[in-house]
Amino acid sequence: MITTRFPNHGLYAITDGPRTDLLDVASQALAGGARVLQYRDKTTDTTRRHAEAVALKQLCDVHAVPLIINDDVVLAAATGAAGVHLGRDDGDVAAARAVLGDHSIIGVSCYDSFELARAAAAAGADYVAFGAFFPSPTKPHAVRASPALLRQSATLGVPRVAIGGITPDNASSLVDAGADFLAVISAVFAMPDVCAAAQRFAHLYPPD
Repeated sequence: MITTRFPNHGLYAITDGPRTDLLDVASQALAGGARVLQYRDKTTDTTRRHAEAVALKQLCDVHAVPLIINDDVVLAAATGAAGVHLGRDDGDVAAARAVLGDHSIIGVSCYDSFELARAAAAAGADYVAFGAFFPSPTKPHAVRASPALLRQSATLGVPRVAIGGITPDNASSLVDAGADFLAVISAVFAMPDVCAAAQRFAHLYPPD
C-alpha cells in the first residue's frame, strides 16, 4: 500500500459523482494541481463505488495525492484510501482511527462551529472543515460560516479546510483568513475545462 502524506495547502477537489467520465475529470483535476482528492458519491451502488474508489486510488498514487473517501470508513479501508472525511452523522474520529489505523487521514466537517472543531482536533482529527462560506449549489441550505472562524481556529494546530460555494473569484478572502485548503466541487468538476479550473485554484497558493 502506498502511503501519501497530507500536503501543506492547496486545492482539495471533491468529485460530484456518479458520472461516466469520473476518472477522466479526476485526472484533469490532478493534472491541474489538486493536492487532495475526495471521492464523494452518495448512491448505494456498492459495487460501482468500490470499483471507482480503487481506480481513483491508483490514479492518486501516480500523482502522490491522498484519496479521501467521503463518509464511508468501510470503503476507505477496503480500497486502501489515504483516509476518510466524516460528517455529522458518520461516526467519530476514534472509531474511524480504530478501523483505518494511525497513519490514516481523518477529516471532520465542523460547519460553522469552533466548538466542533476544537473537539475534533482534541479527538485526533487530521484536519477540520468549515462552511459553507458562500451559497453552495451542492448544499443550498447549508449553514453559513464566517471567515473569522478560520482565523480563530488557527489555535487548534490542524489544517483548516474551507468549503461551500467557493470560486476562484471569491477564494482569496478565505486564503487570507487562513484556509489551508479550498474544498471545491462544482467550480472544478462542473467546468468545461476541469484542468484549467483546478489550475486557477492551485495558483492561489505558493508552490511548496
